[in-house]
Amino acid sequence: MRIYELALVLKPSLSAIQRKKVVSVIKNGLKGLKLTEEKEIGERPLNYKIKKETSGYYMDFVFEAETSVPLDFEKKMLTNENVLRHLLLRK
Repeated sequence: MRIYELALVLKPSLSAIQRKKVVSVIKNGLKGLKLTEEKEIGERPLNYKIKKETSGYYMDFVFEAETSVPLDFEKKMLTNENVLRHLLLRK
């Protein structure tokens, strides 16, 4: 069993409904992975500007999978304009 942790920094200007839509799109991109933990850390200031934003909304997810993460997941994260940064780690 492989365990993955995904840390996201979303635009702080998103409403709660828009954040839920972004998160659901991300979860749909990770089909076949079982979500075991989801944390909303909240809005925090950034150390440096990212895409002209001075703060970001942080979220943390933990997934379990029998297989690896889909290869096109990274491309989807980079093209999503609402995601400022992401980090996917295998624990």
